Amino acid sequence: MKKKKVKFRSDCPLSTALDIFGDKWSLLIIRDMVFKGRSTYGDFLEAGEGIATNILADRLAILECFRIISKHKHPESKAKVLYKLTSKGIELIPVLVEIISWSEKHHDVHPQAAEFVKMIKKDKVGTIKALYQQFKKE
Repeated sequence: MKKKKVKFRSDCPLSTALDIFGDKWSLLIIRDMVFKGRSTYGDFLEAGEGIATNILADRLAILECFRIISKHKHPESKAKVLYKLTSKGIELIPVLVEIISWSEKHHDVHPQAAEFVKMIKKDKVGTIKALYQQFKKE
């Protein structure tokens, strides 16, 4: 794998994290993996936000470089690659849940997300544990 160069703006932990996965596209790729089970390049292109192919390829490379995701051979197609969250990537689940909670508190929730938001409100810790379990099965 070709090493991706990322220049960190500072040694601040928040700034470093944002340099790795803080752009909207990287977080949406991680969202799609966690909540929608997407795992291929084509899956991510079909997500609906309209990511450009060059941006997608770049973000996948950065996430792989920092071991947030890993790349695997597709069992059914030599032309496809499967992307999976690593344990480091799975550790972002509570962060995503907190961002969703914050967004729901301050903005209208899209109807597709309403049921998930209800689960978070009812039992945030249980919801996070259930998401973790989903990845332990893989």
